[in-house]
Amino acid sequence: MSKIILITGTSSGFGKLTAITLAADGHCIIAAMRETNGKNIEVARELSKINNIEVIDMDVTSDRSVNDAIDQVLKRYGKIDVLVNNAAVTGFGVAEAHTLDVYRRMFETNFYGVLRTYFAVLPSMRAAKCGLIINLSTGASGFALPYMVPYMASKFAMETLVEGIDSELRDFGIENVSIPCGVYPTGMADKGGFNADKPDITAEYKDFDKRMSGLATALFGKMEELKMDPQTIADGIKKLVDMQKGSRPLRYPLDAIAQGTDEEFISAKAKIKRKWAAKYGFDI
Repeated sequence: MSKIILITGTSSGFGKLTAITLAADGHCIIAAMRETNGKNIEVARELSKINNIEVIDMDVTSDRSVNDAIDQVLKRYGKIDVLVNNAAVTGFGVAEAHTLDVYRRMFETNFYGVLRTYFAVLPSMRAAKCGLIINLSTGASGFALPYMVPYMASKFAMETLVEGIDSELRDFGIENVSIPCGVYPTGMADKGGFNADKPDITAEYKDFDKRMSGLATALFGKMEELKMDPQTIADGIKKLVDMQKGSRPLRYPLDAIAQGTDEEFISAKAKIKRKWAAKYGFDI
C-alpha cells in the first residue's frame, strides 16, 4: 500500500538513495533538502523528474523552515505516514579543541533537527493513531570514539530521544526506529563537517595526528574491505516500511563491519534495562 513518506537530507547519500528506492516501490516521496534553488538546485531537479518524488525545501536547523515545509505537505496530502530523519553532519578532532559554537552547530542538525521534525509531525500522527519515524544513527550508538565526541554526543542525544519517546507514543500507535548504520561511502565526511577549530589546543595533543590517522585507517579500511554499499541502508528502510505495524524493532542495526557485535550490544543493553526497570517498578 502506497504511503506518504517524508525524507530529510535527500541531496546526497542515504537520503537520495532512499528517496529513489521507495519511489520505485510506489510510495509518494517528499524529498526534503535545503537550498533547492541554490547549491542543491541540480539534484533537486534530478529528483523532481522521478515518478513519485516531490522535492521540498527544508532546513532542519530552522524552526520556521521545518514547520512551513511539513505544514505544506499536510495541507496537500492530509497526512505523513512515515518520517525518515536522515539529515546529519559530522566532524573530527580533539574534544577540547572544539569551540562551544561547533558543539551547538552539530546539535542543531543531528539532535534539534530531529526534534523539530518530531514536533512538526506528531500532532497529525497522534490524531491518526498511526505513524512510523525512522532515524539514521551511527554504528557506535552505545559508546563513544575518540576524536568524534561532538558527533557522538549529538547522536547519543538522538538515541535517548528515540528510546524514551517510543514508550510515550506507544498508546498513539506511533513506532520509532533508529538505524545504527556504521561506516559507508556516502561522501558525508568529504563535506568537511564541523571539525575542531582551536588548533592551539590540538597542538598540545602530540600524538593526535598519529592516532587520528590510525582511527581513519581502521574505519575506512574496513569500509573498503567489506565493500560497504549505501544501498543497504535504503533497502533496510524499505524493509522497515514494509513490516507489519507493531513488529518493528526499536533499533535496526545495518553494519556489516560490526559482524554481529552491534546486535549483541543492543540485545544486552535491552536485557539490562528491563532488569533495571523492574527494580524500580517502571513499566517501559
